Amino acid sequence: MADVTATMVKDLRDRTGAGMMDCKKALSETGGEMESAVDWLRTKGLAAAAKKAGRTAAEGLVGVAVAGNRGAAVEVNSETDFVAKNEQFQDFVRTVTGIALASGDDLAALAAAPYPGGEGSVQDTLTHNIATIGENQSLRRAKVIEVGQGVVVSYVHNAVVPGQGKIGVLVGLESAADAGALETLGRQIAMHIAAANPLALDEDGLDAETVERERNIAREKAIASGKTPEIAEKMIEGGVRKYRQENSLLTQVFVIDGKSKVSDVVAAAAKAAGSAIVVTEFVRLQLGEGIERDEKDFAAEVAAAAGTA
Repeated sequence: MADVTATMVKDLRDRTGAGMMDCKKALSETGGEMESAVDWLRTKGLAAAAKKAGRTAAEGLVGVAVAGNRGAAVEVNSETDFVAKNEQFQDFVRTVTGIALASGDDLAALAAAPYPGGEGSVQDTLTHNIATIGENQSLRRAKVIEVGQGVVVSYVHNAVVPGQGKIGVLVGLESAADAGALETLGRQIAMHIAAANPLALDEDGLDAETVERERNIAREKAIASGKTPEIAEKMIEGGVRKYRQENSLLTQVFVIDGKSKVSDVVAAAAKAAGSAIVVTEFVRLQLGEGIERDEKDFAAEVAAAAGTA
């Protein structure tokens, strides 16, 4: 039997898009003969990953995990919602979220990290999954947050399985207060974030270009109203102020009581706990957010399938 070298495995992987482990096995099974190895992969249905890689992946799962004062959130995409129910896919999301929790959220480093129990990296395993599950998939983004003293709390909206769903949230609370009280507060804030989708922690954290765009919109409205310049300027500033307050977590109206500002809720909890509480940061990952999805013409697809188009 011919020795299977790393170069041979790489060449076969480049040709077929199959995972490293599958390429290694194919070469072993075929005595190192490249064309036979390609055919072996094709007969096993494992040589299609490269073709699938061009298809839009906007479904999938967001995974979250917390250990002590550190939390991680990861988004892994697939082409269809059906894959989110696949145990192999769920296990991959769970494992990669755990790796991010331990090693950080740099996406390139995460993809290159060794996959536990496998013969390759996270990316190798993902490529293998593309071939075996039959859909394009991608490791899209990851985020880790940590506090010095206090808690990081997670929340998943409409969880498919524990720790995985369509929207994943992490909240960091810096405080010396009782952990149980912080967990309760953190979960409430996380649920608020899932529902209200703040763009920043506070007004200073909002994107300057976005705020300026809102200012221009307010200006156009003021001009169209025909008001005097003095009143128009007040309308502009009022519109911008409203935008900033409605999109900053700490100035949003708390969805749970519908009247208090989030900052006031935190202050009340701090007073009750007898210790300062600071919301240090948050993460909100919504599945497929910002991905341009393929628009399919269903009638055309049916006509094509029937041979009439």
